[in-house]
Parts: sequence; C-alpha cells; structure tokens
Amino acid sequence: MTDSAVAERSIRLLIADDERMIRTALVALLSLEPDLEVVASVDNGVAAVESAAQTQPDVCLLDLEMPQADGLEAAERIIRTVPTKVVLVTRHARPGVLRRALAARISGFVPKSTPAEQIADVIRDVADGKRYIDSEIAAAALAAERCPLTDRELDAVRLSRSTLSVQQIAERLNLAQGTVRNYLSSAMTKLGVDSRREAAELAWQQGWI
Repeated sequence: MTDSAVAERSIRLLIADDERMIRTALVALLSLEPDLEVVASVDNGVAAVESAAQTQPDVCLLDLEMPQADGLEAAERIIRTVPTKVVLVTRHARPGVLRRALAARISGFVPKSTPAEQIADVIRDVADGKRYIDSEIAAAALAAERCPLTDRELDAVRLSRSTLSVQQIAERLNLAQGTVRNYLSSAMTKLGVDSRREAAELAWQQGWI
C-alpha cells in the first residue's frame, strides 16, 4: 500500500489519560499502526473536550478516571459538539458506568489490560460504525443492581461528592435548599446510609454518578 493510500484512510485519534506512562505508551504503540494518526494527547477531561473541538478526531480514546472531568463526562460533552466516536478505557469498571456509557452513545468500552493491538482493532471497528463492549464489563453490568434514585436525587448526590454545602448545591441546581435536603434525605433512605457523603460514595462505587 502506498503512503498516499494509507493517508487517505487514516483514522484521526485523540488520546486522553492522566497516567503519563500509559498515555505515552498508547501514543507510541498506536502511532505504529499505518492507518492510525494520533492528532492529540492530553491528561484530563476538560483538555480532551477542548482538544476534540480543535482537532475534530474520528475517534477519542478516553480514560474513565481523569481529573477535572472524568472520561464519561468528557465523552458526553464531546459527542454533543463533535462528530466523533468515543472509546472508554478503564482499570476498574464500576457496574453502572456501562449503562450510563451506552445511554451517552459511547461506541467502545475496554479495560486497560487490553493489548494495544486489540485496542487498535477496536478503534477501527468503532470508526467503521460498529460498537465494542468488553465481555467481562458487559457481564458485570448485566448482573449489577439498577439505580433506585431519581434523576434529581442523583444530581444532588453527585454534587455531594465534593465539599459543596447544601446551599451551594441548591444554587448549582437552581433549587431551594429545602428541596435539595428532601432529595438527599430520600436518596439516603433508599440506599440505607446515614449521610449524604456515604450516599455519594455508594452511588459512585456502583457507577450511578
């Protein structure tokens, strides 16, 4: 195959991972593939969103656990504004995350233990319009308990993972403080915990937030 033919069908790739060694290795190994071109490499979710808007990649390979914005949050923002496909990579696949990822139209979900050559094949598949979900991640998601919280309860619980006060959470959600307290109280009751931070931690572990 000629260089021009390879260039014509090259898949433009953005890689985001806050672990420098993993990110550097992925860039080096995937760049060896003749049909893959790494157009951006960043270390957090916010930078991934900004870089995707600038470079317009065909596929974004995002680590799930990143600072500033995690891979799923970054993916949701990217997919709303950029015509691209997203593959999430994770070391710990929390059960509910896959359901959220599918709802957000994520095209691929793979563990970090996946060899680079297999990740390259996944990238090719999703660029071609297919979807790839690792079988173990899929099995864990199917066996997971469904989230009992409403969307508004999840919003309040999600913000409770931070150091925000109830007043600040209410301001973020444009709700009255009493309404936020009711949502948090309901969530705590449903989850069988004694504090909003325990509720947030449990919801995070399950992948609901």
